[in-house]
Amino acid sequence: MSPKELLYVEDALGHAQFMIRQCQAAADTLTDPALRTQATQLVNSSRDLFTRFYNLI
Repeated sequence: MSPKELLYVEDALGHAQFMIRQCQAAADTLTDPALRTQATQLVNSSRDLFTRFYNLI
């Protein structure tokens, strides 16, 4: 993997981590069960995406 490609993967990892934090914060504060479920699903999919990018390294 070239240095530039590695930078792209690192950037993608940072974006995925940001999404995890934001969605988890939303899930923790939402009171509507449907919205909380949606935010939790976004956390899980963001974690999966993070894992996929991490495995590229």
